[in-house]
Amino acid sequence: MSDVFEGYERQYSELSANLTKKCTTAGGLHGEQKKQKLSEIKAGIDEAESLIRKMDLEARSLQPNVKAVLLAKLREYKSDLNNLKSEVKRLVSGNLNASARDELLESGMADTLTASADQRSRLMMTTERLDKTSDRVKDSRRTMLETEELGVSILQDLHSQRQSLLHAHNTIHGVDDNISKSKKVLTSMSRRMSRNKWIIGAVIAVLVIAIALILYFKLK
Repeated sequence: MSDVFEGYERQYSELSANLTKKCTTAGGLHGEQKKQKLSEIKAGIDEAESLIRKMDLEARSLQPNVKAVLLAKLREYKSDLNNLKSEVKRLVSGNLNASARDELLESGMADTLTASADQRSRLMMTTERLDKTSDRVKDSRRTMLETEELGVSILQDLHSQRQSLLHAHNTIHGVDDNISKSKKVLTSMSRRMSRNKWIIGAVIAVLVIAIALILYFKLK
């Protein structure tokens, strides 16, 4: 519910009740007093029309679900204002005699009061439905915020896990580099050992041949 619309609504309800009382009072007046009262009523009707225009602009600027409810209430206010205008026209015309005019006013006021009671009842029901709709909107907004907070928390967890995986990947990559270096060192050592074996074997072979030659010459 719009606080601005509610403010205009309160002003209109008070003004409508005041205009209804003035119409009843004007029905029993004559001459200049009646003209002055009718002038006050017309000024009040102009103010009521201004309030209705403001309520209409405010209602049309709101969300569609709220807008529909407020426009329905606004139609009832416009109907109420039209009844007041009709009452003023009857007061201004002055074509009816006093008794007929009093009877018409009493009948019109009874109908107006009955219509006002029905309108107030409908307005109360509409206001109650609007309050329920507003509560549902608030609940939906709260759920949406909670869902958003949960989504942010999940994204933060995923980001943290991604950082952990990147760190583990870098660590594994470092270990792989160390293994490659160790493999190269072992390969180099293996080659050196093979070369040393061939050298030792050659030395032994030379020594064996030398000993054999020495023995040969000594025995000969």
